[in-house]
Amino acid sequence: MDLSIYFDPIDVNDFRYAKKGNQKSLGARIIKNQSENLFPNLTGVDLALIGVGEERGQINNEGCGEGIDVIRDYFYDLYPGGYQPRIADLGNLKMGHNINDTYFALTAVCSELLDQNIIPIIIGGSQDLTYANYRAYEDLGQIINIVSVDNQFDLGEDEEDLNSRSYLSKIILHQPNFLFNYTNLGYQTYFADQDAIKLMNNLFFDTYRLGNVRANMEGVEPLVRNADMMSVDISAIRQTDAPGNNNTTPNGFYGEEMCQIARYAGLSDKMSSIGFYEYNPALDNNGQTAHLIAQMMWYFIDGYYNRMHDYPIDKKSNNYNKFMVKLSHQREEMVFFKSKKSDRWWMEVECAATVKAKYERHYLVPCSSQDYEKALEDDVPERWVQAYQKLM
Repeated sequence: MDLSIYFDPIDVNDFRYAKKGNQKSLGARIIKNQSENLFPNLTGVDLALIGVGEERGQINNEGCGEGIDVIRDYFYDLYPGGYQPRIADLGNLKMGHNINDTYFALTAVCSELLDQNIIPIIIGGSQDLTYANYRAYEDLGQIINIVSVDNQFDLGEDEEDLNSRSYLSKIILHQPNFLFNYTNLGYQTYFADQDAIKLMNNLFFDTYRLGNVRANMEGVEPLVRNADMMSVDISAIRQTDAPGNNNTTPNGFYGEEMCQIARYAGLSDKMSSIGFYEYNPALDNNGQTAHLIAQMMWYFIDGYYNRMHDYPIDKKSNNYNKFMVKLSHQREEMVFFKSKKSDRWWMEVECAATVKAKYERHYLVPCSSQDYEKALEDDVPERWVQAYQKLM
């Protein structure tokens, strides 16, 4: 596929790194689409930046499609960590005649990148672009998990058009459905309808209130490690840390917490795409929000280049310790795996033989040492139950 037809080149002449002549920054080392006739060669590329200025699906955040290059400006001026970055910036996606054309283009681009094992990093635009990102996995026939960092669930109202507040409903209802699990990190109860909370529970989705997540940030790592794609709504960050969004509120994640979550995402062997949405430069304070998003991108990339590649595909490998726990009220023993490389944990969830091939990426669930300790106390970990209910 010729990806160049979907993109406009970018102009970096006014970017900070260019004015400084900084040859060691990310901006100098990223392969960029700067010319109509010189699209980046993706051979050997690990990650690809995609700017998407689409905001026709925004709700109460007009202008969120204008900040793509502002984020790039701060990102390009950062230095890479102790790795050789193999990153391409594909430029800015051309806007479609209508919003569905843009969705189609983004889906096609992400699908092609995923097929080449290149991770798309989407810089939005409004969060309904998450739907287009999800559709890319449908093209690959892959059942996936999504994690969203958001202060609400974005379920919308019945029969509502697809927008930044209803995209999740469209994903859930889309047929054929390729969503196995959805995880929300940081919802705030006063922004969530009680019926929506009940729906999330009935669907056996994982939802975590802001206070609970912030009280145990290490507990976020297994949740993120279980996801294939991540969607970040900037309104999930508290206003003082990220004022560049018209829907931001006094409460939310701190900037350093968001960077920690982004690094967890990068470290996950399973995570294959990520998007940052809803940045509005007109409301920003001296580029503070754009700079934070740039740092979140940096932490994701740093995590990627520090991946352990220790997902226990070969369960007989010497790279893992295997633990068997017999619970009094279960016929089968509960099986846990602990990586010798990273000390990370997984647990095996019972799955019918008839669907085991279909769900081969989902019955080995990332967990923590606390889940193992809970099993030792003759209690079934909650995340085991959640996964079991979906698998059966």
